[in-house]
Formats: sequence, structure tokens, C-alpha cells
Amino acid sequence: MTTSYNCTSEEQRAEGLEHAQRAISEKKCVVMPTDTVYGIAADAFSPQAVTMLLVSKGRGRHMPPPVLIPRLNALDGLATDVSEEARKLAEAFWPGGLTLIFHAQPSLDWDLGETRGTVALRMPDDEIALELLNRTGPLAVSSANRTGQAAAQTASEARTQLAESVEVYLEGGFRPVEGTESVASTIVDATALPLRVVRDGAISLERLREIVPGVLALGEAAPEPRLKPHLTLNRRLKRPRLKQRRNRRPRRKQPRRNRPRPLSTRRPGPNEPGPGSRSPSGRRRHRTVRRRTHRGHQRVRFGRHHQGCPRAQSAQRHAVPFEPGFPPPL
Repeated sequence: MTTSYNCTSEEQRAEGLEHAQRAISEKKCVVMPTDTVYGIAADAFSPQAVTMLLVSKGRGRHMPPPVLIPRLNALDGLATDVSEEARKLAEAFWPGGLTLIFHAQPSLDWDLGETRGTVALRMPDDEIALELLNRTGPLAVSSANRTGQAAAQTASEARTQLAESVEVYLEGGFRPVEGTESVASTIVDATALPLRVVRDGAISLERLREIVPGVLALGEAAPEPRLKPHLTLNRRLKRPRLKQRRNRRPRRKQPRRNRPRPLSTRRPGPNEPGPGSRSPSGRRRHRTVRRRTHRGHQRVRFGRHHQGCPRAQSAQRHAVPFEPGFPPPL
């Protein structure tokens, strides 16, 4: 049975909030005032209650409802990857007419529809709504009207459209101000940077940019990333490419077969001095002999550069020619 309460009276307000809290716990829907328009609310953690909310509005699961929270510190419990820019907007305009879309906490057990892992959060600036949220916790709330019709600005207008599908109607007067048109909240996508306005509403783009200058307007394209001075954009491949600098490219090495060998490993020519080299006449430049000393037999090399030395001549006279394979004398 549907019941309406006039929340401008203190007695009916307390009774209506108690009845609304009991209806939320029973997975039923209630209509309450907010700072923008009247909304239909249900338990956000009950799939059955969220399904009843969508059926009452005549909406499918492809349009999930946002979630209203009673205080700012509930943001980190329901959302993850909250950027610094989004937190600045929440601190500046909550409570107020600003809805922020975040990545939902994966540990939460709820089913709001086809959210693709996201959740839309808002903190309303209304005493009746905040008092009910403090009693029940986060609620899934959407505008109290049938899909395609004008949003209700009083509880009686909402009852005309939703009828018996709602358990409790809380009447709190005209919303937002009598004589003005209904204004929905501004929705900002905060799942990625830069922030982007998804729907224009109560908070203008100029006010948003006063807090976060980089907020993109509805339909505005994101600016292209700035490249460093030494980078240019390859229009054909659509990717950055390093610009060729002068005198920066290393000199190409010569092929291995054309490079000269180092002197330590190069084989000496016939006319070049070196160990074991021969003279133009074919004779070796050096002669290796075995000299008998008190320490044993030692190899001695003689060449032209020391043939005139008396010590070398004396050693050459007493030296025994060395032949490979010849056993040394005992």
C-alpha cells in the first residue's frame, strides 16, 4: 500500500523517514526529494530492489541508476582509482548537483545493470535525502518519472507517473525552487584523464574549470599529446619518429675482409723483419743454437745485429748447433 508523508511537518517527517527506512530494508522503492529533482530510491546492494526501480521507470539494464552517498569519505569505499582531479571536484561541489563516474570496487556485491565495471556517485545537498541516506546507507536513485517524461518536481507529480510501484512518498516541497524548471545533475566521466563532461546540468563547465582547468566539454576532443622538440610526427604511420640529427649517426665500419689486420696478428711479408722471417737471399736472419752452461742447455739466437759483439762471438764458438730431434748431451 502506497503512503505519502508531508516532511515539512516534524511529526510526519520522522514517521515518513522511519517508514522509508523499513521499505528500503524490504527491497521496496521510495520517492524522496533531492537538491535537483525528486528521485526514486532503492537499496543499491539488492539486485531485486534495483530491478524494481528500473521496472517502475520503464527502463532497461543498459541505463543503470547512479548511487547517492551520505558523506564524502564513502567515495573510497565504493570507487577505485580515484584521480586527484576528480577528488578536487568532489571536495568542491559535494554536496551538490555533480555526479562523478568512477571504476567500481571489484569486491562489492551489487548489480546496478550493465555498468561495465563503473559506478556513478553523487552526494545530494538536501536535508531529507541526507537524513535518509544516513539511516540506510548508499541508495540507487534515479529521477522519479517514467522514461521519456518530464522529471517530477513534487511528490504528487511523481505519484501521478509511478503510482503504486512505490511504497513511500516523502513530500518536501517544490524542487529545486518553485517557478523554475527542473535541472538534472552534471555528469563527469572520471574513469580516465582528462576528465570529460558526459551531461550538462546544474554545475556549469566554467565552474568546473575553475577547480580543474583541463575538464573537457561535452563532445570536445582530447588534445593531441605534445612531442619533444627532437621528435616529429610521421603522418603516414601515425607514430612518433626520431628526427635525424647531423653528425649524430655513428660512422659505418668497414667490411671485415677489407679491414687491415692489427700488427700483432698480421703475418709478416717476405721482406719485413719478424720472428722466423727470411732475407731476400732465402737465408734466415736468426740462427738458434743450444749452448752448454753450468745451468744446462739454453737456446741462443744469433743475428746480424749482435754478430760483432765479442760476447756473442765467444758464445757462438762454444755453442753446439741445435737440431730438432737430436738428443741433448749428458
